[in-house]
Amino acid sequence: MGSSRFRTGIALRSAALFLTFAAIAWMTMHTQWYLCMALGIAMALIQIALFLQFATYSGREIARFLDAVSFDDALQSFSGLRGDSAYSELGSAMTRVLDRLRISRTQREEQARYFQALLAHVPVALISIDDAGGVQLLNMAARRLFETALVNAAQFARYGDSFAASIDALRPGATAILRMERTSGTLQLKAAATGLTLRGERRRIVSLQNIESELNAQELAAWQTVIRVMSHEVMNSLTPVSSLAATAHDLVRNMLARMPEDDPNFAALTDAGEALETVARRSEGLLHFVQNHRRLTKRLVTQIEMLPLRRVFARLNRLLAADLALRGIELAAIVEPETLEIAADSELLDQALINLVRNAMEALANEVHAQIHLAARRDSDGRVVIVVADNGPGIDPAQRDKIFVPFFTTKRQGTGVGLTLVRQIAVAHGGAIDVSDTPGGGATFTLRL
Repeated sequence: MGSSRFRTGIALRSAALFLTFAAIAWMTMHTQWYLCMALGIAMALIQIALFLQFATYSGREIARFLDAVSFDDALQSFSGLRGDSAYSELGSAMTRVLDRLRISRTQREEQARYFQALLAHVPVALISIDDAGGVQLLNMAARRLFETALVNAAQFARYGDSFAASIDALRPGATAILRMERTSGTLQLKAAATGLTLRGERRRIVSLQNIESELNAQELAAWQTVIRVMSHEVMNSLTPVSSLAATAHDLVRNMLARMPEDDPNFAALTDAGEALETVARRSEGLLHFVQNHRRLTKRLVTQIEMLPLRRVFARLNRLLAADLALRGIELAAIVEPETLEIAADSELLDQALINLVRNAMEALANEVHAQIHLAARRDSDGRVVIVVADNGPGIDPAQRDKIFVPFFTTKRQGTGVGLTLVRQIAVAHGGAIDVSDTPGGGATFTLRL
């Protein structure tokens, strides 16, 4: 067995203490050196204190080790114990434990940074709600979604009473489709909740995913299927009706051409010919109507390119300038910043904006100071937003959910296709369109791409 500094130190200190006590005893029995005896007693007390300090060194090191473990302090060193053969195993064990703690802490920190980065960049908004109603926005997607800071569940009412009530009623394990009303527009969200307990406090983690584009795409696909089936059936029925009506009208007209006007059947045949002509004309009109609207069933194929929005607005202004001047309508266009560009199909974007501006022009037919504001900017989510606003009579709130439905129209001569096509163009670009009130009166259409 190798030498031990601990054992050697104990032996030397014990011997020194024994000799000190022996010297004091000798002086007590054989001399009257009181000063020397007092100094010897003081020296003995000091030796006892140093002896106890040396003897409890390992206990203090163990206590320091336990403190390091409890405070997760892996920077402590116990090389002193490892250098003594009596405590080398204990010192090595402590060092191994601290090394593992150091590695474990490094791994935890790296994992925590990884999960923080992952959480921050998840595109789904995540929020935490405790039993007291406290709210915490957990990632960047949540901060972009809510646009402002939230600390209490009562603040959900900013985004609509139904949204706040739905969030409050969402229990762990449940999902729901929520309608969120923001200053930048209305969103359709899929919400899901899960429960967890953190430091004895129960929380709900709610995920909010924007599915507006998916819902719009599914709805348009459903309408396209309906229109396709209806068009097929109507075309199959109207084609022979139109053909037979036209043939019958030609036969009656030929008979009338050879029949004298004083014939008793002349008047009846004339009425029959007019009726057949009306049927043929209306059937032909319905056929053209169906053929024109079958374009809604076609999938739009986009050819994406970067388009400077100032040029897009300038081109739109040149195209509609004469019509705007004739109606006395002022068109104001703003692009912020002026260099703002959009990735879109040039022809489809022009078609969408033409439809929106023409709708605004028709809504302003009876306005004295008619104005249309065309604006482009980026929203809080980084998407390009194009706004077409007018100061007309606006849109009845009860009809806002219907105006994008195919064939629904509030105009006497309308076809109900224009806004549906705009919505289809938005969905083809992975975007959406919604309508809201213009401050001071009118309607505002917001196109997000």
